[in-house]
Amino acid sequence: SDGGKLLVVPMVGSHWLSMQEVVQKLSERGHEVVVLVPEVSWQMETTQAYKVVTYPVTQPLEELDNAF
Repeated sequence: SDGGKLLVVPMVGSHWLSMQEVVQKLSERGHEVVVLVPEVSWQMETTQAYKVVTYPVTQPLEELDNAF
């Protein structure tokens, strides 16, 4: 983050919930933040504060729900 740019690849669930506020604050302080998230995920909505890039996954949401 010393260069002002940060790539975030969070795990789904509580890991992201804990990290989301930190990512938000870094963005507010002028860092260029890109969050890489799977197309199918829980609680990982988009925001104007930082750039969100999605990547394809083969697992549908129903399968993810059943796994947990």
